[in-house]
Amino acid sequence: MSVATPTWTVLAVDDEPNILAALRRLFRATGWRILTAGSAQEALALLALEPVNAVLSDMRMPGMDGVQLLEKVRLGWPHVARLLLTGQADLGSTIAAINRGWLHRYITKPWNDDELVLTMSQVAQIQQLDADKQALERLTQQQNEELKALNEGLEARVAVRTGELATANDKVKRNYLTSIKAFTALIELRGSAQVGHARQVADLARRIARAMALDAETAHNLAIAALLHDIGHIGLSDTVLSRPVGRLDRDELRRYQLHPVLGEQALLASDDMQGVAPLIRAHHERWDGQGFPDGLRGTAIPIGARILAVADTFEDLCSGRIDGQVLSPLEARRAVIAGRGSRFDPGVVDAFAGLFAAAPPKPTVAALRLPTAELRPGHTLTQDFVSPEGVLLLSVGQRLTEDLIGRIRAFELKHGLSLTLAVQLPQEVTP
Repeated sequence: MSVATPTWTVLAVDDEPNILAALRRLFRATGWRILTAGSAQEALALLALEPVNAVLSDMRMPGMDGVQLLEKVRLGWPHVARLLLTGQADLGSTIAAINRGWLHRYITKPWNDDELVLTMSQVAQIQQLDADKQALERLTQQQNEELKALNEGLEARVAVRTGELATANDKVKRNYLTSIKAFTALIELRGSAQVGHARQVADLARRIARAMALDAETAHNLAIAALLHDIGHIGLSDTVLSRPVGRLDRDELRRYQLHPVLGEQALLASDDMQGVAPLIRAHHERWDGQGFPDGLRGTAIPIGARILAVADTFEDLCSGRIDGQVLSPLEARRAVIAGRGSRFDPGVVDAFAGLFAAAPPKPTVAALRLPTAELRPGHTLTQDFVSPEGVLLLSVGQRLTEDLIGRIRAFELKHGLSLTLAVQLPQEVTP
């Protein structure tokens, strides 16, 4: 398991000393710096004095409870990740806190030690990705300012700086997408049947969008929405997530049908997501108006949501998520096509069906799967590299370096794995 650097600091808050002692023992092996507080007031005092990366608080404490504490942490220390230890009886308050942006994640009691360490490790990874993204954005801004100051006669220098800027921008975009994929994988870890679902839906939606010749902005928003379309699942219980939709009782179905709304609300504060959030809200709408949550009909449904509905349904049919019956890809395609004009936009279904009718494209680049011993600097990943637990480790498009290959081999050795990675050969050695 990958963990944060030793300088990463966790503040555990609980009024029960035995719980704090258990958390200290659990986290000691990670190399993290562990602080503890027996009350919310003590935790706030520590935050004022000590650098902290994440606060893990119990829900029920005398005086100020965990949700109230984490709200104050959000206001005073917005960069600090906020996690809550909660019981089933507090689930309603916990979901409300998530929707209002007070929490990043909740962990139910009693917790599983391995899952809790994994969750905290992934929070640390996401924070590091965000820090890298901000650093790259600062670098981009600095390079833009330098470009403005260049003399018109220094054409060679302008060319060099432009190349460096393009590389930095590409890295920012790749890290941004990697952050989203990592967050998606974190959500999917709540149910093993869902691991990889979002990436599969995103890949199929991207192919449909290409077949329909969507404009670049719409296609970009669709790709992000596809990765995040189930973000609202974080507000659902494990019972609801573990059961096929067709087997939910009335109350469970009502809660399930709220997840597109919760997903939209979770993205309210993000300026970059305002073209994405409506697609997430509408991805369970139907062409005939019988969908949820708003009963939209026909072209009143955004085109991206209409495409997402087809891709999501196809993957759900293949996994048995809808009614528990796992269909073959051919059976799932037939089921989707049967919904043409009722459940789905006829134009989207036609584009979807055309993907399978067309002959496979001829490869334009040399790509293959290699064991780690044969990886070389300059190879580029053509598929996401995902751990056996479903955690995204490297994103498609990542160019391998000698240092990165060394880390991959160390990961393989540490976990006793035999890995192969899908890579594209450097262009200069392509046959």
